[in-house]
Amino acid sequence: MSNNDSLSLGTERIWVLLRQYAVPSIVAMTASSLYNMVDSIFIGQGVGTLAIAGLAITFPFMNLAAAFGAMVGVGASTVISVKLGQKDVEGAEHAMGNVVLLNIMIGLIFMVVSLSFLDNILIFFGASEATLPYARDYMKIILYGNLITHVYLGLNAVMRSSGYPRSSMYTTLFAVVINGLFNYLFIFVFNMGIKGSALGTVLAQILALLVVLWHFSRPSTFLRFKLSMFKFRLTVARNILAIGLSPFFINVCACLVVMLINNGLKTHGGDLYIGAYGINNRIIFFFIMIVMGLNQGMQPIVGYNYGARKLDRVMSGFKMTVISAVAVTTIGFLICQCFPKSVISLFTKDSELIEISEHALRIITFIFPVVGYQMVATNLFQSVGLAKKAIFLSLNRQMLFLIPFLIVLPKFFGAEGVWWSMPMADFVSSIVVSILLIHQIKQFKAEYQKN
Repeated sequence: MSNNDSLSLGTERIWVLLRQYAVPSIVAMTASSLYNMVDSIFIGQGVGTLAIAGLAITFPFMNLAAAFGAMVGVGASTVISVKLGQKDVEGAEHAMGNVVLLNIMIGLIFMVVSLSFLDNILIFFGASEATLPYARDYMKIILYGNLITHVYLGLNAVMRSSGYPRSSMYTTLFAVVINGLFNYLFIFVFNMGIKGSALGTVLAQILALLVVLWHFSRPSTFLRFKLSMFKFRLTVARNILAIGLSPFFINVCACLVVMLINNGLKTHGGDLYIGAYGINNRIIFFFIMIVMGLNQGMQPIVGYNYGARKLDRVMSGFKMTVISAVAVTTIGFLICQCFPKSVISLFTKDSELIEISEHALRIITFIFPVVGYQMVATNLFQSVGLAKKAIFLSLNRQMLFLIPFLIVLPKFFGAEGVWWSMPMADFVSSIVVSILLIHQIKQFKAEYQKN
């Protein structure tokens, strides 16, 4: 990307930019969702019902790993976008170098600590005697590849925010296709069970990392590897981590939430209920990832224009993203309410598991359309570097509402209380987001009038 390409973020029409940046991000994030969905489908069809439940037990673990990766990747993406908006290319390079260093350090520490206490952690997350072997076999291999995952996802985020959204998209699609091929080969041909799925995931990410490393090694790349950037800079790292705390807390809270869901379902339903949540989580996550793709497309547009003091363009980008996100979650709501059995049947042939999943999916997605608005509103604060407000909004749904609901409602309503906790938390938290957003828009308008 040339410097002129970067400057187009401040001059091109917003809807053109959103299409240019969001479509590749949507494809990439949808592909990332399919990455996980393919694992679930192959495991459900090729290994069995208990394996699906075992995979669901690993979701908190995966969320925790993603929390550290997102803290670095998303934080760096925002820093790089703002630095480019300020014409500070050297600052953007320093941020990219620290992405690699931070991911290596965090990835190694997370791997060593997790492997040392693996069984205890999985039991804490809701594993039973029946599902623990499946969860253990899957997570061992995933954790051995954790360093690769962190570095790959961090650099892929930098690739997108530095003006190469299509390259980021193609890299993710490449990883998804390779992962699907490896999953089929290792599960159905070599009969490796759930271990084969994990191995396919790690190998696909290794190949994707090689593609990303090649991209940033080319002389023609706008931001590329230089020896001088690989120096730990405390100020840069602190800025990256401060902004990245918002998605970090989102994923940490998601870890805690899934743990409470799994344990609540284990107590009031059993392994099949955990398996049902695992299936539904994959289905819902597909639409959530599309919205996250929209958010990622909005982020460089909003970040650049906020850095360039073009606040009218900031608001235009936000409004267009909200409309698109609500449309996506509304489509998801209609599919999950009208055709739940057809979608769930992709994952399993077990009639009892299908029945439980169908009932739960209708409840979980009861007010799903508001989720798109809520996610974009939270991302606005993050994209302009308002870290404290972004962190509060990230914690809002899960810490303030969902976790208390998950603790209280199952005591009175059993598994039904677990299912209904989710839409109730979405509704209440959307009200809080709206109050903060209205106040922030007033501040934006006051700031705009001064310029």
